[in-house]
Amino acid sequence: MTAELFFQTVVNATYAASYMALIAVGFVLIFGVMGVVNFAHGELYMAGAYTVVALYADQGFPFFLSVAAGLAFVGVLGLLMELALFRPLRDNPLGGLIASIGFLLILQTIAVLGFGVRMKNVPPSTQDKLVFMDGVVLTYQRLYVIVAAVALLSALWIFLRKSKFGWALRACAQDREAAVLQGMSINNTARLAMFIGAALAGVAGALTAPLVSPTPYMGHPVVVSAFIIIIVGGLGSLEGAVLVSILYAFVHTFVTTLYDGTLANIVGLLLMLGVLIVRPTGLFGAKERA
Repeated sequence: MTAELFFQTVVNATYAASYMALIAVGFVLIFGVMGVVNFAHGELYMAGAYTVVALYADQGFPFFLSVAAGLAFVGVLGLLMELALFRPLRDNPLGGLIASIGFLLILQTIAVLGFGVRMKNVPPSTQDKLVFMDGVVLTYQRLYVIVAAVALLSALWIFLRKSKFGWALRACAQDREAAVLQGMSINNTARLAMFIGAALAGVAGALTAPLVSPTPYMGHPVVVSAFIIIIVGGLGSLEGAVLVSILYAFVHTFVTTLYDGTLANIVGLLLMLGVLIVRPTGLFGAKERA
C-alpha cells in the first residue's frame, strides 16, 4: 500500500466512522432506554435519505434545509413508532422486535411505491474539496458528515450529562423501576429516546444521500453493521458505540480497499465473535449504560 492510498483510506474511514456512529448511537439509545431492538432503524436512515431525494433532488430545496427536514421528519416517525408500536408492547420485547420488522417492511413498500426500486442519483450540494499532501482528497460533501457527527454527538453527550432530561434518560436506561419510583415518566423518556435515536439515523441518511445513491433497501447493510457495533461495544453503552464505530469503520474500510467488501463483512462478524468469546458483555457493556 502506497502512502497516498493509506492516507486516502484513513480519510474514507473517518467519513464512514462518522455516519456509522450517528446510526449506532441512535440504535443503542433506543435499546438502552426502551429495551427494544429496533430492526427498522436502517429504514429510518433510508427515510432520511429519501427526504433529501424528495426535497433537494426533485424539488430544488436548499440542501441543508432538506437535511433539517429529514432530521425532523424521521424524528417524528420515531415518535409515532413509540406511540403506536412500542408503547403497547412495552413489556413484550419480542413483540416490539417483531413490530419493528413489520414497520421496516411498511417503510420499504412506501419508498418503492413513491420512488421506485432503482437507485436515485442525488447531485452533490458542492463540488468543493480539500486536497492534502500527495493528492489525498476529502470532498466537502463528506466533510459535512464528519462535522455533523462530531457536533451532534458532542451535543448529545452534554445533553445526557448536564440536563435533567438527559439524567432521566440515563436513569431509565440503568434502572427503570427505580426511575419510576423517583417520579420520572417512562412515557416521556421513551418518547425522547425514540425521537433522538430516530433523528440521528435520519440525519445520517439525509447527509449521505448524495454519496450513496438511495434505494428502498439501503437500510439492510446499515442495520447489520450497527448491530455488530452495539454488540461489540456493549449493549446500552453510548461510549462503546462511538469507539467501536471508529474501530469497525477503519477495519472495514481498509479490508475493502485491500481486498473486497465481502471479506470486510466477514472480518466484521469475526471481530464480533472474538470479542463476545473474550468478553460476553461487549467491550463497555459492564461499565455503563446509556
